[in-house]
Amino acid sequence: MSDIKAHDRPVNLGNPQMGWASDVAAEMLRQLGIKYISLNPGASYRGLHDSIVNYLGNDTPQMLICLHEDHAVHVAQGYAKATGEPMGCALHSNVGLMHGLMAIFNAWCYRAPMIMMGATGPVDAPLRRPWIDWIHTAKDQGAMLRNYTKWDDEPRSAEAIVETMLRANQMARSEPPGPVYVCLDAGLQEQALEEEITIPDVSRFQTSDPPQASSSAVKEVADMLLGASDPVIMIGRSARTQEAWDNRVKLAEAVGAGVVTNLRNAAVFPSDHLLHVGRPAGRINDTIRNAVLGADAVLSLNWLDFGGTQRLLNRDGGIKGSIVHCSMEPYVHNGWGMELFELPMADVKIEADHDALVTQLLEEINSRGVDAKWDGKRAGPEPEAYDKIADRDADSVLQPADIVTALAEAQGDRKISLNRVSSGGVGPAYHFTHPLSYLGHDGGGGLASGPGTSVGAALAVMDSDWLPVSVLGDGDFMQGNTALWTAAKYKIPMLVIISNNRSNFNDELHQETVAKDRDRPVENRWIGMRISEPDIELEELACSLGFEAQGPITTAGELMEAMENGLKAVEAGGQHLINVHVDTGYAEPPLMRGGSKGE
Repeated sequence: MSDIKAHDRPVNLGNPQMGWASDVAAEMLRQLGIKYISLNPGASYRGLHDSIVNYLGNDTPQMLICLHEDHAVHVAQGYAKATGEPMGCALHSNVGLMHGLMAIFNAWCYRAPMIMMGATGPVDAPLRRPWIDWIHTAKDQGAMLRNYTKWDDEPRSAEAIVETMLRANQMARSEPPGPVYVCLDAGLQEQALEEEITIPDVSRFQTSDPPQASSSAVKEVADMLLGASDPVIMIGRSARTQEAWDNRVKLAEAVGAGVVTNLRNAAVFPSDHLLHVGRPAGRINDTIRNAVLGADAVLSLNWLDFGGTQRLLNRDGGIKGSIVHCSMEPYVHNGWGMELFELPMADVKIEADHDALVTQLLEEINSRGVDAKWDGKRAGPEPEAYDKIADRDADSVLQPADIVTALAEAQGDRKISLNRVSSGGVGPAYHFTHPLSYLGHDGGGGLASGPGTSVGAALAVMDSDWLPVSVLGDGDFMQGNTALWTAAKYKIPMLVIISNNRSNFNDELHQETVAKDRDRPVENRWIGMRISEPDIELEELACSLGFEAQGPITTAGELMEAMENGLKAVEAGGQHLINVHVDTGYAEPPLMRGGSKGE
């Protein structure tokens, strides 16, 4: 899907042969189809580094140098967000792994497949250099991330590396997908091979099809949906293919169901379809609440935090209609974290692949020879009215929601792949019409993810007709901004727009909540929060990393011109940033914790 032209080519390679244990690991990455590996170099995997460069020729995988391990992981996550396929990343010893742990947690919560290569040791103590190798060696390095990865291993021989990599690939890709970690002993990497290592045909080690719903469950759900007068389908994280997208549309039309989606996951249904209820939202709003509470049948297709959503929908009772919840999430839940969320209630609970269930339901409904129930009318209220940016007073102050509205007005016939949005949401002007239209949020709520995932997502659509765009908050950007250097180095086209309110505003609201609860002055909420005096010149920072930049943009009159310039720059293959100063606020008020029930 992508092909980097700015390629660091090694010289004088001749005809390299597999001769070292690290060559086996590199060869397995190639055999498994890993096209790129993002990394911040480290001596613990110098053997693997040499193998990728001087054995593989820095090709399949090609190295992408990052300035921080956090960036390396987030680049791989962004690539997975766009493609649904794993990319490689490498983390140096225990200290580099520690740097990348928050990013790994983000990827875990997002269910992003990736193959993470790490290193430790040498495990054999006599091989260690004094001091440095000792402090960079851990007896069970995988323990640091085992609670939020699907699987980890530390193979003890060159031959064992083969099976480890085959299993890692299967584990990363199988549903629910996620990150896996392979830790290579530094001493093992630098061992010469004493005999030829046989690598089997990797096509014979593919993932199995995920489990499907039973025929009786499919019939029961089909009866429920076809018998309902006001069914609603709630769609969470789903397959990234056009076929799966089209099947969801067919099912909604077949049963006449309103469809609800959210901004935490990637686009899964056309938001401009008449059956889409309201607009994709980051939080439960009145439009969604009315649709779901008014439904006599609700089908949850892997809806994120379905139990918590039920409580927010109706704190006094629950959803009155029949509920079906289909998800394989329990397969990867453990006792460490609470990303399993609140336990949902359901009249029919199906632990099977929800995309497969859609196909099964279509087959069942089609076999009955019934006509599609959708009457062609809109589900839910008419779209909200909005003021076009171009029609506003040129000197008017910008709000967070204005950025994506301006992007929609400037879009024209361009195909935009929106990696993520900030607190401004998407608004009524912008629509998702394809699986690549929107790629979801960070997964684990860890800041600094936006720049790195933006680079990875842009890499995934490079050389296609999609223009990668991200709208990031200034706090998130400033924590991860040096990730942009990787895009500049490898000439990966992308547009980054900063929604810059010069504050950690979400936390301002939390401090306001606490102050109100304690009858203390709310006017002090800004202390320890504002990112100003001096303002950070984000456009200058971007330029120092190799980007072109505009800003600060402060008025509606400036915004449309800046947006058009930015899109044209990306169309020409450039890397561009727009620093937009917005007023503090949210398009959707954030959920504030309070009371005894987290409401």
